[in-house]
Amino acid sequence: MSTDVQRAAAPVRPAADRQPVRSEEAAPPAERHLGFALVLVLTGVAGLLASWVITLDKFKLLEDPNFTPGCSLNPVVSCGNIMKSAQAAAFGFPNPMLGLIAYGVVVAAGAGLLARARFPRWYWLTFQAGCLFGVGFVSWLQFQSLYRIHSLCLWCCLAWVATIVMFWSLAAFNVRNGFLPAGRAVRTFFTEFSWVPPTLHIGAVGMLILTRWWDFWTS
Repeated sequence: MSTDVQRAAAPVRPAADRQPVRSEEAAPPAERHLGFALVLVLTGVAGLLASWVITLDKFKLLEDPNFTPGCSLNPVVSCGNIMKSAQAAAFGFPNPMLGLIAYGVVVAAGAGLLARARFPRWYWLTFQAGCLFGVGFVSWLQFQSLYRIHSLCLWCCLAWVATIVMFWSLAAFNVRNGFLPAGRAVRTFFTEFSWVPPTLHIGAVGMLILTRWWDFWTS
C-alpha cells in the first residue's frame, strides 16, 4: 500500500525529459565541430598568406616595372605574367586585396567556432553563398591562367586549393547540420565521405594543369 502511495506522489517527468539526450546535442560546439573549425582557420590563413605575398609583390611591381617576383621560376610558373594581366584586377583593383578581406572573415568564423560561438542558419547560408562566389571566381581565374594568360602563379594555386577545400567543407557542414536541404543519402555521403568532393575537384584542376603544359613538364 505504501509503495503505491509513493508511486502516486512521485512527480511525473514530461515525455521530453525522459528522452535520451543525443551525444551531438550534448557536446559543446567546439568539440562537435573542431575539425571543421580547424579547416576554416587553416584554409583562411593559407589564403591570407597567398593574398598578402601577392599584394606585396604587386606593390613592388608598381614601383619597378622590371621587378621579378620570387615565384617566377620559368616560362610557365611565372607570377609576374599573372600580376601584369588585366585579369589580376577583375574588379578594378588587385584581386588579392579582395582575398585579404574574404580570407580574414573565414579565419574569424573558424576562431569563433573554436571559442564555442553559435551562429544561426542565415549566417551559414550567407557564408555558403560567399564561398560559392569564391569558388566560382577561382574557377574563372583558373581558366584565364591556363588558356588566356598561359602562366601559373604558385601563390595563386595555394589560394585556389584553400578556396576549394573551404567551399566543400562548408557545404558538408551545412548539409550535415540541416542548414542546406538534402536527403538522407546526401547527408550520409557528406558525413562519411566529405573528403571526396574536394579531392576530386583539386585532382581535376591538377589534371588540367598537367595536360595543358604536358610537353613542358615532360621535356
